[in-house]
Amino acid sequence: MSFAYPWLLLLLPLPVMAVFLQRRPQGTLAVPSLQLWQHADSGRARFLWIPPTIRVFAMTMFILALARPQAGSTHTTQVNEGIAIQLLVDVSSSMAMNIQLSDQEQTTRMEVAKELVERFIAGDGKKLSGREGDLLGLVTFARYADTRSPLTFGHDALLQLVRSLEIQERPNEDGTAYGDALAVAAARLQQLDDPEVRQRRSLEGEISSRVIILLTDGENNSGQHLPIEAAGLARQWGCRIYCISLGDHAPGNPNSPSAPPQLSEAERVLEHIATETGGLFRTAFDFDSLLSVYAEVDQLEQSRIVTRNYTRVSELFWLPLAVGLFALVPALILEATWLRTVP
Repeated sequence: MSFAYPWLLLLLPLPVMAVFLQRRPQGTLAVPSLQLWQHADSGRARFLWIPPTIRVFAMTMFILALARPQAGSTHTTQVNEGIAIQLLVDVSSSMAMNIQLSDQEQTTRMEVAKELVERFIAGDGKKLSGREGDLLGLVTFARYADTRSPLTFGHDALLQLVRSLEIQERPNEDGTAYGDALAVAAARLQQLDDPEVRQRRSLEGEISSRVIILLTDGENNSGQHLPIEAAGLARQWGCRIYCISLGDHAPGNPNSPSAPPQLSEAERVLEHIATETGGLFRTAFDFDSLLSVYAEVDQLEQSRIVTRNYTRVSELFWLPLAVGLFALVPALILEATWLRTVP
């Protein structure tokens, strides 16, 4: 327990001093002898010390109340300032092309994308630490953009959705509409500012960053939103876009290996989108290079745990105040009735 005004405790000797200063000599009558009253007891006079004592106690309680006793407790909470990430995966027919694995074997781009997105979410204990505590959503796109999973903390269900991804084989739905996918993802992230959405999703911590990770192997040739238009919406809503272009081989100039990579027109669009939103553009051509890109993004976007301390204070001044009042009232009544003295 502590006091808001501890210096007032210096007044504690004043009640005793006040009682002694207020005592006046009582009127007396001189008599030659007390033998006539030897058989009588002192009667109520022996209780006359009670009211002054109670008054001193009550005044002491009042001083304690003025000093404002308080009972405080310090609490520490850890608030996870996580990241909201929309994972965009191309499922067009071109993702059926083969790509080289680490052991020189080959598999489809789709299978490699699924494995690395899964590792990015859950971690692999090596290069990827996992996204525990982050809001993750999944959007796939071919000719149309589809929200496979809204932003969620339920990563186990999200992993099942990633494992079940398949290439879009219907000719009438084939294409690459990552402009629409970017617009959908940015809109989902912007909704996190809505109090009703936050309450419905039980979002207590702060979202420190909004990120879109786009994985595609082609140029935008479908949809209603141009990539540049979608990037403008993302920048307006505070979203960063990381663009990954999955190609057949490492970009570069075979005549001058030290020269900057030669990007295709589609790759320059992706680079522009990433630059405009403060993100990153990278190219990948096999399993290892794609793993390195996801590892780089994983290191750049790290959630924070913020420790906040706060103190709860309970005011206890009412307790000595109530005790003092309950003690003072009976003392005043006794002095006015049963223990009344006449000078």
